[in-house]
Formats: sequence, structure tokens, C-alpha cells
Amino acid sequence: MLADRIGLINAPADAVGKLADRLDQIAERCGPAIPTYTNPGKTLAADLADALPLIWTEGPIAGAVGRHFATELAGLAGRPGLAAELPEALTTHRPLLAGALAAGADPDDFFRDRVEQPAALHARIILLREAEAGPLSATRAAQQLADERDTPLSELHPGAGSDLERAAELLAIADFGAVYLALAGTE
Repeated sequence: MLADRIGLINAPADAVGKLADRLDQIAERCGPAIPTYTNPGKTLAADLADALPLIWTEGPIAGAVGRHFATELAGLAGRPGLAAELPEALTTHRPLLAGALAAGADPDDFFRDRVEQPAALHARIILLREAEAGPLSATRAAQQLADERDTPLSELHPGAGSDLERAAELLAIADFGAVYLALAGTE
């Protein structure tokens, strides 16, 4: 309701009930008993296990979620994450895909002590979209850059629904991912 009042998204009164139903569905899909391969929160955490997340967003809702996700990664999981909006991310993060953090940089050292020395962090792109990619979307360019630089890319986009429902879905999955990543880091 607050987001409606400040003009961020349109949230009529009946939208709250739909939102509650959507969040219940997401909680069921992301629950701890759900296996990783069908659980978007656990899948996201697994994707980020040994990665430096480059959170690329498209759209104002996805941009807000991306900034929130970077904050949650730092606050909950103690992991850095860099958020940037497309198309600017293609130029601002491009050096990270070619330097020491690139996927092919510093290949796994055969003599590395796997118990004492953790694997090096490599960049992984997390692409957050709030809607399907349109003709002016930078999503295709992002996917092409990731392919060219051999950088893994994970995509999160919500199902159909109101702006409020799509925002809540992106936020919930990002939060579940950050929590699962934090839990995986505690041994």
C-alpha cells in the first residue's frame, strides 16, 4: 500500500489478497523441503556458491530488487554483490568479465589444497527482469556478452501478474536465495 501511495507501483485494494496468494505459492516453491532442482531460491544460492554476483537488472522494479538483493547478500550471507542496470551494466561490468574474476581466469590449480584453500571467486551474472524482453531490451546483448566471455548467467523473471505481484516474486526469490546462501556458508 505504501508503494502505491508513493507512486512506485499501482496497488489497488484487491491486489493485497492476490499478493498474499502469490507469496504463499512462492513460499511453497522455495521451502526447505523442496529439492534444489525445483526450488528457485536454492538454485540461486547454488549458482552463487563460489561466485561474485554481477546483478544486472532491466526495469525500475527489477532495479530496486537488484539493489536490495546486493544488500541482502552482504548483510545475510556476508558476500559482495554488484548491482547495475542494463544497458549500462554491459560497459561498467565488462572489465570484470575479462580480468581476474573471469570464468576462465586462474584455472583450478591441480596442486591447490582443496581443504585449506577455497576455490577462487569468479563472476556470475544474475539477470533480473520484471517482464519479457521487448524489442529494445538489452537482455540479448547481456546474454551475448556472457556467452562471449564464457561467464555463467542465471535469469530471474516473474510470472504474469500486477506490478506488485511481480515485484514481490522477484524480492521473495532473491531473499530466499540470500538466506540459503547464508545457511550454506555456516558449517
